[in-house]
Amino acid sequence: MTSLIDVIFLLLLFFMLTSTFSNFAEVELAAAGSGAAQPSDAPPLFLQLGAEDLRLNGEAVALDALAGTPLAEVEDGTVLLVSLGTEVTSQRLTDLLVALRAMPALRVTVLGG
Repeated sequence: MTSLIDVIFLLLLFFMLTSTFSNFAEVELAAAGSGAAQPSDAPPLFLQLGAEDLRLNGEAVALDALAGTPLAEVEDGTVLLVSLGTEVTSQRLTDLLVALRAMPALRVTVLGG
């Protein structure tokens, strides 16, 4: 029995020392400011995020096809309002924010529900 405990201890020690605890992906979030940034003259875009669907200004769009939508061609400082559905998981929201990070012209605002 003692040798089994030693083997388990060595395995535990091995996995603790060889595993990494670094973040593989990070999503930068900024707190709401006082509105010092100059807003764009373009009308804001509205994105509805559901548990299974995604709608840009009422039209269904796939999450991986956001680069081919009008979001990729907006002028700098355009506001994008993201409305969350009731069944949206935090992972789904994170996936959306990672996809939107590729569009630096957007000013993304997530509306809580």
